[in-house]
Amino acid sequence: MSGRLRVGDRLPPARELADSLRISLHTVLRGYQTLASEGLIELRRGRGARVVRALDDSYSKLETLAREFTTLARSLGTDRDEALAIIVSNWN
Repeated sequence: MSGRLRVGDRLPPARELADSLRISLHTVLRGYQTLASEGLIELRRGRGARVVRALDDSYSKLETLAREFTTLARSLGTDRDEALAIIVSNWN
């Protein structure tokens, strides 16, 4: 999401990433599988994982707006449930 990885970049081997983050290998493999099912990476046995599609800029814009909304809601004393209710009521 940060844009540091570009199409064609290789991801670190799952075991190496799990060790460096001190998390379960299965967690990394599940994450890689999720990214693959979303069409963001390609997994090839023996060749690792490679980025095949980047997130478009609209996602980062949405993330920025969400941060701004959260900041404003907190400054107005709105709690999490109220803020979520506002979002849900505007979804339609």
